[in-house]
Amino acid sequence: MFDEKKVELELAGRTLSFSTGKIARQSCGAVMVQYGETVLLSTVNRSKEPRKGADFFPLTVDYIEKFYAAGKFPGGFNKREGRPSTNATLTARLIDRPIRPMFPEGFNHDVHIVNTVFSYDEKNTPDYLGIIGSSMALMLSDLPFLGPVAGVVVGYKDGEFILNPTPEELETSDLELSVAGSKDAVNMVEAGAKELDEETMLAAIMFAHENIKKICAFQEEFAKVAGKEKIDFVKKEVLPLVKDFIDEKGMERLKAAVLTLGKKAREEAVDSLEEELMEAFILENYEGIEEEDIPEEVIGEFKGYYHDLMKKLVREAILYHKHRVDGRKTTEIRPLFAEVGVLPIPHGSAMFTRGETQAVVVTTLGTKEDEQLVDDLEKEYFKKFYLHYNFPPYSVGETGRMGSPGRRELGHGSLAERALSYVIPSEESFPYTIRVVSEITESNGSSSQASICGGSLSLMAAGVPIKEHVAGIAMGLIKEGEEFTVLTDIMGLEDHLGDMDFKVAGTKNGITALQMDIKITGITEEIMRIALKQALDARNEILVVMNNAISAPADLRPNVPRIHQMKIATDKIAALIGPGGKNIKGIIEKTGATIDISDDGNVSIFSKDEEVLKETITLVNAFVKDVEVGEIYNGRVVNIAKFGAFMEILPGKEGLLHVSEISNERVANVEDVLKVGDRFDVKVISTENGKISLSKKKI
Repeated sequence: MFDEKKVELELAGRTLSFSTGKIARQSCGAVMVQYGETVLLSTVNRSKEPRKGADFFPLTVDYIEKFYAAGKFPGGFNKREGRPSTNATLTARLIDRPIRPMFPEGFNHDVHIVNTVFSYDEKNTPDYLGIIGSSMALMLSDLPFLGPVAGVVVGYKDGEFILNPTPEELETSDLELSVAGSKDAVNMVEAGAKELDEETMLAAIMFAHENIKKICAFQEEFAKVAGKEKIDFVKKEVLPLVKDFIDEKGMERLKAAVLTLGKKAREEAVDSLEEELMEAFILENYEGIEEEDIPEEVIGEFKGYYHDLMKKLVREAILYHKHRVDGRKTTEIRPLFAEVGVLPIPHGSAMFTRGETQAVVVTTLGTKEDEQLVDDLEKEYFKKFYLHYNFPPYSVGETGRMGSPGRRELGHGSLAERALSYVIPSEESFPYTIRVVSEITESNGSSSQASICGGSLSLMAAGVPIKEHVAGIAMGLIKEGEEFTVLTDIMGLEDHLGDMDFKVAGTKNGITALQMDIKITGITEEIMRIALKQALDARNEILVVMNNAISAPADLRPNVPRIHQMKIATDKIAALIGPGGKNIKGIIEKTGATIDISDDGNVSIFSKDEEVLKETITLVNAFVKDVEVGEIYNGRVVNIAKFGAFMEILPGKEGLLHVSEISNERVANVEDVLKVGDRFDVKVISTENGKISLSKKKI
């Protein structure tokens, strides 16, 4: 019934296996990937015909987490998986990025890749397996895929690189690096690091690539045994009628238009020239013919070739003349501006502007109740620091629908969050929950890096004791054959028409985040080395501007909740909470403070008022503090006897004030000097046999 084929490869002390021919047999390509006890199904399918009029490659990559894979139930009322989690969305992007550039230019069949996690052993994460599985499914299919590609993860501890570390190993690693590439070159990098230097980072990438080569060779061998014959694809040539007209009438004018200074002015110059040339072209070749009767194919080819020519002219100016469209040198950063305290009420705010890219970033400090609950295949946990990125259409001067964040917003926010996470103080030293929101108010490239710079500024403005400022910069690349130019601080057009988007973020001490995407099949170690060096120079330049704006954490604003942390014995937790929560609820109702109690005895008290905070601390201590000899307490008389008065000095704790300890003078009758309800200070003079003895005269 099945024609199953299976192969195995030893990788980092574990077995990586591929099997096909048994499951999902109706797909163009399908493979079951197993690593350890993690199992992933990767499938690929394509439309029968190209998408009509498409001037892009319509690739969709989905990554589906099934909770049963980890032996878990989904949350929610329906108890079934719903929309993808943020982690699943980011993983789908991670898979898409190295796969997309590996298709021939002009191929525009709809392609759909689906990766489904069937089993997860909590040791071998499915993210990089999704890259491997997607590539293998494409190799088995009839699509004109230029792969294979493969992905691995690299950790770094005690000077040693770790291949495909477990989540437990990553917790103590100085590096979490995802790398993808072909057997010839690297084409995708994603990293977070504890201020790692450029040389170590580059060595880690090359270590990853050596292992990627092995996996690519493994895929090629399996494809020879189980792969389908590829469909023929040849990119369609441009109509000579269109090409000759634009070359003759538009080439020189387009050269001038793309060099117009200013994003909006340049777009207007390029677009208006296109309209003018289109009108002239129709008049010359289709005079007397109704507009709707002109073949759509011709109009599409005209627009496509005009765009391709613009791309060619911009790239040639940079590559051969080192001339960027805005007049900058290849290593030059756009004008910088940094300012903090731009909003009156938020706990921390900043504005960071680089050229025509601008981010207004806000930091809010909260309590444990504000932590973000994350529930995914690996585990359920709370995040005390998170960053959200918003990209409204007005930031590029356009209209558009505003709704929930898409893959782009989640990806950019995740990168900025990762870059800043390495300088966030520990919970013990700064127990606040921290939310950073980046509002992109202007955009012309590198808005995620502006979010990192603005985020760092706003954290410091909010009083968060971050270790160092973090700055980010985006590097670009123009490459033709062996010739290449690396660009510092790419703007939108250079990103759109270039071959690489290489984002590097870090402090003055080293890299905290790195992300590289390319549109060509791969880049060399030499290019990465140059890009990292230029990024370091740019980062240091930006850090100067940021430190001039604010160089040390500000004082907490008056509207930030004040916090006090204390440690109590675990056997005192029940006493503090009280029966049915009576004691803790009573304190909260009386003071209005927020109190968080951990199972290990850590108690965090939050209040916006300093006096209320002090009162709350006193009330908490009353339930958890042991009575100590020599301490003075403010007690209340609760009962009077012939031999003295019983006083409550702490909730539930009473002591005896003997008649001989009331005054330095003789007291004949206790009721003559004390009555029930009287309140005054007393000193503990003994706790023998669990009985508390008090004195007033010894104060």
